[in-house]
Amino acid sequence: MPQPVEPAPDRPPNGTASPRAPEPQRPPDPLATPPRPDDAPAPAYDAILITSFGGPEGMAEVMPFLEHVTRGRGIPRERLEGVAQHYALFGGVSPINAQNRALVAALEAELAASGPRVPVYWGNRNWHPFLADAIGRMRDDGVRHAAAFVTSAYGGFSGCRQYRGDLAAARAAVGPDAPAIDKLRLFYNHPGFIRPMIDRLTSALDALDGPAGGEDRRRAASVLFTAHSVPLAMAEDSRYVEQLTEASHLVSAGAGLAGPPRLVYQSRSGPPSQPWLEPDVGDAVAVLAADGVRDVVVVPIGFVSDHMEVVFDLDTELAERCAALGVRLTRVPTVGTDPAFVRMIRDLFVERQAVGAVRPALGDHGASHDTCPPYCCWYAPRPAVRPGAAANDVGDAAHGEPPARSPTGSPPGAPPGAPTGAPTGAPTRAPTDAPINSADVATP
Repeated sequence: MPQPVEPAPDRPPNGTASPRAPEPQRPPDPLATPPRPDDAPAPAYDAILITSFGGPEGMAEVMPFLEHVTRGRGIPRERLEGVAQHYALFGGVSPINAQNRALVAALEAELAASGPRVPVYWGNRNWHPFLADAIGRMRDDGVRHAAAFVTSAYGGFSGCRQYRGDLAAARAAVGPDAPAIDKLRLFYNHPGFIRPMIDRLTSALDALDGPAGGEDRRRAASVLFTAHSVPLAMAEDSRYVEQLTEASHLVSAGAGLAGPPRLVYQSRSGPPSQPWLEPDVGDAVAVLAADGVRDVVVVPIGFVSDHMEVVFDLDTELAERCAALGVRLTRVPTVGTDPAFVRMIRDLFVERQAVGAVRPALGDHGASHDTCPPYCCWYAPRPAVRPGAAANDVGDAAHGEPPARSPTGSPPGAPPGAPTGAPTGAPTRAPTDAPINSADVATP
């Protein structure tokens, strides 16, 4: 039988989909942070800030939320109204805020039991409670130096750099007495993330045990690891695909599966002329169905909670497509508030404050850096001319969508006052800031 879905690559795609324009000269990175000298004392934090995407909690909030997320992009209102119908299926309530409240409560309980006893705050990039409001409360409470845990396991513009830029912008909005904030390291290969996902996949596979049509369902099932698609140019400027591949491999091997994992993508938006990471999860399932596969297990490895990109894009849209194809879909739960995951947040917080601390990481990549180097996950859209394309079909710029602006007027991914004409890592249409296909993204 032919291989229905290409295994995940070892490295990010190299842009073979289209010839690329020369790299523009980079201006100074406004988010560059000097590395800490080897002999410097470790930081001492007096708070943790859970940093996430945010989402509406009622139909009255849906359109304002979508307009805020897509501000400055010129997206037609009727398109946003179509996306709003996704929320209407859930009463206008995104699950993400309730899940973050649960995460905050679980972390507070973990800190109360194991220490250190520090307060936990929560702020969002795109909806209440906004980061600036949360940081303002921290200032008022006397917090001077906090660590931010971002609900995204991976690097990349949307999953890391954009959060760093929004934290910087929020601190600037609060003022000079805002607390200093350090982002905790990526955790895509941390045992506190990987081992709960192994347990979840193993349980899902065990539930398939038993005959179905004369075959062993578990043995015959195909497993797909899914994550948010991003523009190919954005993927090339980070280790996003490489990190997803490593996490998928660790979970797949831990669950006893043979061969390389099959990594697919979901929730793409943007113009058809712009290449995005593929294959799409629905297209991958269609290929599997054509080859006779009747059970597909989908692991949302790119996400840490069951937010709208999971409950709508997978549990609703993909489930409908699977039913039409005669395929039984099993969707593996995300890590959520698994005790090991909550303990991991506490451990990352403690680890960052200790010189020479053990930094757990599974696989071959080792632990991620604490301080991002200059231009880390930098993304400045570059025109990509497709063979045979019309003269005006050259990527983002052809669609006339200007970069989004933060409330301060600076491009996202940069603190206020950054040069507005220079690339800062802001895409013309950032996938996690333009929910044109789906709803709220807690991360790529």
